[in-house]
Amino acid sequence: MVEHDERGTTMTGVDPGRLDDQQLMKELETIHRTRHDTLLYGSNDALRAHNERMAQLEGEYLRRNPGRLVAAGRTREGARERDGGTTPAEPGTGASSGG
Repeated sequence: MVEHDERGTTMTGVDPGRLDDQQLMKELETIHRTRHDTLLYGSNDALRAHNERMAQLEGEYLRRNPGRLVAAGRTREGARERDGGTTPAEPGTGASSGG
């Protein structure tokens, strides 16, 4: 049986610290898979609960994996290199690529 913590009427799920690594990854995969539908179609309460749970799960993952491999292309610097070193102009600065 899965245990749940209750805060008011919101079910927050099992404390992420009590999940083993495999369970944590399964929870993360599930919450990321349901994120888009929750954003588009969920109530404000559902979205708030989803945000809180996602933050809990991601925080636990980061706590357990502080030295995780970070792909260079997933950093801001890597993204700039991938885009040819150009940085988009901020709106309202007058800078444009069209002349």
